[in-house]
Amino acid sequence: MDTKRAINYFKNGHSCSQAVIKTAIEEGLCPETFYSASTAFSGGMSSGCICGTLAAAQMIAGFCFPESAREISASIVEEFKKRNKVTCCRILSAGLEGKAKKEHCSKYVSDVCEILNDLLKVKV
Repeated sequence: MDTKRAINYFKNGHSCSQAVIKTAIEEGLCPETFYSASTAFSGGMSSGCICGTLAAAQMIAGFCFPESAREISASIVEEFKKRNKVTCCRILSAGLEGKAKKEHCSKYVSDVCEILNDLLKVKV
């Protein structure tokens, strides 16, 4: 997945989950209907919990690899934790708002795109 494109979408009006999904749609990894479905995933799925980028990545994994989606989703979360220690949006973005939060959370958009790229190389 094009990490730069996803970050650009994120910094220019799309939520973290929408940026990941929009990039995946453009690359033919999932249908357009996923975009509207991903709307509520930002902000820790609107509750502060799991990072929206992870939720988006799991949607993509489930669509691309339905037979092994649970295994792949677990590996996505594991790799994200290796890179960032936690998966909770509230912790990952603690104390940040507005532009500072967008800048900070760009790393998570990038991480998820890289993780998906690695998985797609192995599974395809």
